[in-house]
Amino acid sequence: MSTSTLLQDAEQRMKKAVETLSHDLAKLRTGRAHPNFLDPVMVPYYGNDVPISQVASVSITDARTFTVTPWEKNMVAAIEKAIKLANLGLNPVTLGDHLRIPLPPLTEERRRDLTKVVRQEGEQARVAVRNIRRDANNQLKDALKAKTISEDEERRLQDAVQKLTDRFIEDMDKAVTQKESEVMSV
Repeated sequence: MSTSTLLQDAEQRMKKAVETLSHDLAKLRTGRAHPNFLDPVMVPYYGNDVPISQVASVSITDARTFTVTPWEKNMVAAIEKAIKLANLGLNPVTLGDHLRIPLPPLTEERRRDLTKVVRQEGEQARVAVRNIRRDANNQLKDALKAKTISEDEERRLQDAVQKLTDRFIEDMDKAVTQKESEVMSV
């Protein structure tokens, strides 16, 4: 593997770690309705469990209310049951051919618990980035042993990998800090 390919590969993998963190943080409830919040809900549909997004449209009515409109009217009861079984702490209200789902307010204790979860997600992402750095540095050491690169080039590339790592960890820290303040705001 060439050295430029090694750096590009490490950067792409670190970007994916940041994207994964962003996706995971988006799923955490902050007291406001978010379209991804109902993603874990699986609805029985003709013998198979499918994500809610495949049987209904999920929209946000206001900051604390979802509206779920099934594509087939006979699915209202199945979707309501699936939401209750998903253990998200939601109580859907059936309004004829659609469901209205109000988000209950978060307690102070639940907000603190959520900030702990946010920090854990951030730490897992930082560990993933550090593992990518370790893999890249090991590949550089192997290239040095195989005498395909010089010691100076290995040192320069290790510095470049470290700069990448620092940049992505800084991005992750910003995302975690932003999500923590979002969770703690009333």
